Amino acid sequence: MKTAVELRDAVKSRFPVIAAQADVMHIKQWDSLDPQFAYSWFESLAKALNAEMLVSVDYKTHAPLFNFISTLLSACSKEVFTCIDVAFVENLFWQVSGAKAMFYWQDLPDPLKELYIGFHGRPPP
Repeated sequence: MKTAVELRDAVKSRFPVIAAQADVMHIKQWDSLDPQFAYSWFESLAKALNAEMLVSVDYKTHAPLFNFISTLLSACSKEVFTCIDVAFVENLFWQVSGAKAMFYWQDLPDPLKELYIGFHGRPPP
């Protein structure tokens, strides 16, 4: 994977339900789904997942997405790596209570955990 646009398109084609939720959040913030905002779309994806956590959607529902994103880290461009790290992972768990976050954190792939801790310095509250 070489670009954030390619990554976004891959996520949208493989995970259409959560991607549609991310689209709604993205349009609320940016007024469109312009490809030039593909990087920022991953913030919206994180927000959509956070909303799922808040209503106790089971981790297994989104495990394939997390696994897909995690596996890309070992063989992607710097642009895609940074997109996953900064736009996606850094925004996961934002304003999600400790108990609800832990149901996702415990099964989150280790590479994503490492990125999260690398930025925040600790697991989610």
